[in-house]
Amino acid sequence: MARTGIRLATTGAAVVLAVTGVGGVAVADTTATAPTGNAVITVDGAFLAKSVLKGIVVVPLTPATAAAANNAITATFPVTGGAANIPSFSGDVQLGGSLLFFNVTNGKSVVFKQLDFGVRSWKITAVPDGGTNPVALLDPLGDTQVGRTGTTQSLTASSLQVDAEGAQYLDKALGTTYFTGGQSVGSLDLSFTPGS
Repeated sequence: MARTGIRLATTGAAVVLAVTGVGGVAVADTTATAPTGNAVITVDGAFLAKSVLKGIVVVPLTPATAAAANNAITATFPVTGGAANIPSFSGDVQLGGSLLFFNVTNGKSVVFKQLDFGVRSWKITAVPDGGTNPVALLDPLGDTQVGRTGTTQSLTASSLQVDAEGAQYLDKALGTTYFTGGQSVGSLDLSFTPGS
């Protein structure tokens, strides 16, 4: 093979390696990181007491976790995706885990998955099991603080309220009249660091 042919073949191989990411530098430069953070919902004692009296139980499912302290329950949902700019009120934050709502008085239940905080809509939505359309469940209200420290964005809301659409859906699915729009559940503390 002529020298020109060898040079062209070598150059072509180098281009293929670079484009396909086989070269070490290309792999290192294209490694993406996933968004990180948590949404922590603190359910206050007043809401818990009323729910129990009405036979309504709400349980976060893995990978979400729950813990009890000081007459409240905290449910922590890990950030699993999304592209949001909370201080600019754009994008969304996707959360891992599901929410099980159960009515012990009649045995009816519903599970919500694909939890998502829409920053522009300012609502936490989720898709009911067996469905495809998201339902607005919760709205962060009250004293709200939005901030940024380095690349980490945050939102705290002193009141997390049941959305009117969510209340209507839950009452129908669970065969109850317990839920109402604007009903305070507790508070929200969201921390979000975008991926790259």
